[in-house]
Amino acid sequence: MQISGRDAVIPHEVMADAEPFVVGPLVVGLLITAMLVVVVWWGVRMRRGEPGPPRPEDQPRLPETGAVHEVSEMREPNEMPRGGKALTPHELGSAGNVSTRRARNQKRRLWSRNSSGGFGSGGLGRH
Repeated sequence: MQISGRDAVIPHEVMADAEPFVVGPLVVGLLITAMLVVVVWWGVRMRRGEPGPPRPEDQPRLPETGAVHEVSEMREPNEMPRGGKALTPHELGSAGNVSTRRARNQKRRLWSRNSSGGFGSGGLGRH
């Protein structure tokens, strides 16, 4: 009996048993590839149905009066109502947080001359 090529290295009986181990991963790989192709095709189809980017005339514009500027003002807390009974959050106003009002004195408070400006900063302070 003359043995040459592949049969010389791997006997035919061993290869016959190995076919499911070769065909199985090949089929799984083909299924995964087909699923990926279908998903990409479906994504492209869905993307075509979406509206395009907004046109320049659809973009927001500045108001006729110009840009809106920031308003900076000093605020002070509202006084806590004194009535003798405990208040619930909805009775406090401002969603239960400390509500504020515009302060009478709009001058900005500055640090005192000999203060460093921040607690424990160790700096030379305001000059």
